[in-house]
Amino acid sequence: MVTSSPAGTRRVAIVDGRSTGRHLPAALARHGIECVHIHSPHPDVHMPYDPDGYVDHVRHDGDVAATATALREHGVVAVLPGTESGVELADRLSAELGTPGNGMSRPSARRNKYDMVQALRDAGLDHAATIVSADADEIVAWAEATAGYPVVVKPVSSSSTDNVVACSTPEQIRAAHARILGGTDRHGMVNEVVLAQEFLDGDEFYVNSVSRGGRHHTVEIWRYHKRRVPGGDFIYDYDEPLAPDDPVARRLEFYAHRVLDALEIRNGAGHTEIMLTARGPVLVECGARTGGGQIPEIITRCFGVNQVDLLALSVADPDAFDRLPTTAYRLLKHPRFVALINPRERGVVPSREQLAPVRELPSYAHTVMAHPAGHVLPRTVDVATWPGYVYLIADDPAETLADYERLRRIEHEHLYDNRPF
Repeated sequence: MVTSSPAGTRRVAIVDGRSTGRHLPAALARHGIECVHIHSPHPDVHMPYDPDGYVDHVRHDGDVAATATALREHGVVAVLPGTESGVELADRLSAELGTPGNGMSRPSARRNKYDMVQALRDAGLDHAATIVSADADEIVAWAEATAGYPVVVKPVSSSSTDNVVACSTPEQIRAAHARILGGTDRHGMVNEVVLAQEFLDGDEFYVNSVSRGGRHHTVEIWRYHKRRVPGGDFIYDYDEPLAPDDPVARRLEFYAHRVLDALEIRNGAGHTEIMLTARGPVLVECGARTGGGQIPEIITRCFGVNQVDLLALSVADPDAFDRLPTTAYRLLKHPRFVALINPRERGVVPSREQLAPVRELPSYAHTVMAHPAGHVLPRTVDVATWPGYVYLIADDPAETLADYERLRRIEHEHLYDNRPF
């Protein structure tokens, strides 16, 4: 049953408020804004979700006009995606309601990685050579004639590291293609084609931003560190930030903002992943939503701002948001975001007591576990099989490095063994 908002109370709709999006209701509530939750047909069920903090829940059944009518009855003034699965629906609902949203000339470019590359090409931005095909032999022929080996093969609307495989031979391409085609992605959608891209060699970064009216503000810039596991898959290892005055950060920021323009991300959050290659910055992919895995208070402690709070500010107080500098963050501390990795074929989530050696690390700041203690874990091969993650924070980056190495030793020796030590 729809409950109308009290006089003077504003409401915002959040589509699939999972992952970092689960922090949005509290951030908006600090500005006196209530939230309505919209369940899309294909949420990423691997991402954490908190049903509290919403005045109502609306289940979208495919009828945009009907869902928009329900939101009008709530007096919704903005629609925000909580995570990747909510991006397209949030844009369509914003367009239907006439609330601030993103450009709709090619909305699929904000989810479909092939359309994304075409948008960059049309904007004159450097981009990865890309092909989509349901025929593995066509991709093999393209790799050998155009891209060269290795090539990266993945679902066309993938997120995180869902079935992202670096292939160095025709046999590996065919095996990855067979695994992806006809299967489902992290959102339960059937993969009808497979995407392949040239392998971008270089250092990988991400730029988190918040935009309003086409003006972009950078909230943080981090460098990814990944490792390859048996089978060719890449998994996240750890991330470290760049200072805003770093020349590399300035170069990445300039390119990222041009990507946002090309994809018509004009209002809301952006998470832009970029490879800094020998020829310059090249887009890996861009999400029109907040970056994943954020703990807002931790980010603010390190940078003075965080993406969730600035997104809320852009809706609640546009004038105050517009007064922010283009580069909105400072590097106050040296954090390291560490993805937990179970190296064995089987393990279990450790108890609080078993995590004590991790909490005792001098730079330890915060832990998030993906499942409760005792939950059976597979070997970590992607984001969905992370046991969780840890934030380390120190004034000296050498301290976070030393603690990272201790943490990896703890993992390797016993962390997921479910036995006393």
